[in-house]
Amino acid sequence: MSGKTTLLKEEGIKRDWWFFDLEGKTLGRVATQIANILRGKHKPTYTPSMDGGDYVVAVNATKLKLTGNKWEDKNYFDHSLFPGGLRKMTAEELRDRHPEQLLVKAVKGMLPKNTLSHRLITKLKVYGGAEHPHVAQNPKTWTK
Repeated sequence: MSGKTTLLKEEGIKRDWWFFDLEGKTLGRVATQIANILRGKHKPTYTPSMDGGDYVVAVNATKLKLTGNKWEDKNYFDHSLFPGGLRKMTAEELRDRHPEQLLVKAVKGMLPKNTLSHRLITKLKVYGGAEHPHVAQNPKTWTK
């Protein structure tokens, strides 16, 4: 019988570490690649209901690019759940205050909207500068 489907088991998961240098890269294009790595879609053992993805280390988040007028036109909203508690920030203001959150918000929006996404997003490590504390994990550079 050909075409057997095998499901991924917890003990069969092998996790790698991937390194992304975000300098000069476009936000959306990098975010889709990172979301696929976090889910494990680049592996032949991909199972939609399991966390079979890898870890991602991304540096130079302050040097990400957005096309067009998105630095001024793209807005991020937050609400404190109190009356009048709506806060609005442009992409440029978010980059100046919390540069890591630009990429985290983009990737989180591309993950499934369930409890699995909470586990997946914790495997994303984003840093504004070129330094990161994950040298011991020996991350491989993503080249696709």
